[in-house]
Amino acid sequence: MLEIEVAKIKMKNPLMLASGILDLTRESMESFSHVGAIVTKSVGREERKGYKNPSIYELPYGLLNAIGLANPGIDEYIKEIDGIKVDVLIGSIFGENGEEFGYVARKMTPYVKAIEMNMSCPHAKKLGAEYPTDEIKEAVEEVKKSGKPTFVKLGMENLMERALQAIDAKADAIVAINTVRAMAIDIDARMPVLANKIGGYSGMAIKPIGVRCVYELASEYDLPIIGVGGITSAEDAIEYMMAGAVAVQIGTGIYYEGKEIFQKILRDMQKWLDENGYNSIKDIIGIALKR
Repeated sequence: MLEIEVAKIKMKNPLMLASGILDLTRESMESFSHVGAIVTKSVGREERKGYKNPSIYELPYGLLNAIGLANPGIDEYIKEIDGIKVDVLIGSIFGENGEEFGYVARKMTPYVKAIEMNMSCPHAKKLGAEYPTDEIKEAVEEVKKSGKPTFVKLGMENLMERALQAIDAKADAIVAINTVRAMAIDIDARMPVLANKIGGYSGMAIKPIGVRCVYELASEYDLPIIGVGGITSAEDAIEYMMAGAVAVQIGTGIYYEGKEIFQKILRDMQKWLDENGYNSIKDIIGIALKR
């Protein structure tokens, strides 16, 4: 009843562990083997230290973070995922240009079922949301050469225009959205709370933005959309799927609900489908688009 398929990849349920959350080590990823898919930490060509602390700050309705794409580099990271016991592993990568994206994708390909291109980190300049829109098509084409399904993760900024570039390059799915560019100031210290000043805001507060973005993408384009942002319950996941998402990713929700969030959502989602007379989760995908 909960099985779905994204870009010909079969998943036992529509829940995915989002990139950047408990996905740096083999052990942490294998502990989520019950979810439909796991997205790795975003990895680049070379090791990246990221930003100085403080890099995470809790706000009333979510988390503000500026990690800065810290990662060990692709050569070290593939040692971690070689032989991993995960049914569907999706490799998240970033790059400064098409050549770099293609290089990292080729290195990652033997270990994953699909590639997710991170083109939306709100505080990593050209390595994220500031990646030039007119260069997206070329980068996606380079990653497509890996032969793996290619998902492009985009933020809310200029979403439709950037999505069109990815779709023109034959992207297999769009992932929306990433954290929202934001900041907070400590009025006693009279300075920003993050060392990087600007960060990305995640959590419950951004869910309506994510739902809107998924709805607009699904209304305009005919390819799988994966929804991300503020999911902490089965109702949240169902809302995204009714807006047109074929699957959803969960990240910050783990901070609030613990690792058990996936089992709880799956259980409650199954119950909701039974109570509302649906035979399959696929029956609700995009249902709000028709009303």
